[in-house]
Amino acid sequence: MIESEAGESYRVLAGRAACGLVLLCDHAGNARPPEYGTLGLPPAELERHIAYDIGAAAVTERLARALGAPAVLSRYSRLLIDLNRGEDDPTLIMRLSDGAVIPGNNNLTAAERRHRVARYYKPYHEAVHRVVARCLESGHRPIVLSVHSMTHAWKGAFRPWHVAILWHLDRRLATPLLDGFRGDRRLHVGENEPYHGGLVGDTLWQHARPYDLPGAVIEYRQDLVADANGQQQWADALRPETTLLYLESPSSLVMKQQDIAAVTAIAKAHGTATILDNSWASPIFQTPLALGVDMVLHSATKYLGGHSDIVA
Repeated sequence: MIESEAGESYRVLAGRAACGLVLLCDHAGNARPPEYGTLGLPPAELERHIAYDIGAAAVTERLARALGAPAVLSRYSRLLIDLNRGEDDPTLIMRLSDGAVIPGNNNLTAAERRHRVARYYKPYHEAVHRVVARCLESGHRPIVLSVHSMTHAWKGAFRPWHVAILWHLDRRLATPLLDGFRGDRRLHVGENEPYHGGLVGDTLWQHARPYDLPGAVIEYRQDLVADANGQQQWADALRPETTLLYLESPSSLVMKQQDIAAVTAIAKAHGTATILDNSWASPIFQTPLALGVDMVLHSATKYLGGHSDIVA
């Protein structure tokens, strides 16, 4: 069990180390250390998306409770320092964001930058590292899901996506998430929209990539998670009461393939059993049990029957 923890720039929500899932929320809060005041901004600016990801913290908390997963959330505003950036990224400490000048970040000295990195940035990432390490020590390799929210419009252009999945190079987690959301025809689902997932030095780059863990970013549109009702609806999109997941890969007729290992990892994180129809691949070309599937089905009338001389 990973215990709850409170640091100055982060907080850890308790969860099972063997859950198979770690939740991250890099832009959870809009607070600032007292000595920084409002960073020279009018208070209303700190309630905007430039200061934090609106609704993301509440969705993360609800997911963590529902799934029994550990989570690490930031406490301070991204305007103080952006935890989802590499240490050498020029946007680590923003001077201008969506038309708002940040007076408290202008004329920033090298010493002040080092101070913010040491006091606020590094402790957050050290906390994430400890949580991931505890999960690995449990013998259950976790998937890493970073929870964010995006503004509904940017520079006058409306963003149509209700939810988006961001990924880079590794599709193991992104593919089943995209497939799941796209299964609801009411949703407009983005893939690497409105940003690309390939941000060198970001949180997933630092904490999923080094351990070859499946990882992805989920972006909810902020107007859909701004209140408790919307936050709960999106958290419920991953339902803990689901007990069985049925798969077919490759699928009939269209031969669509799924990342079986990633799907089973998500299922195990939910305590959900998996059954896979392996008829098209056959045991010669695919061994689902080795990929984490609980039960495998074959239709004997296909390749197992050789030349259709058996019926089952």
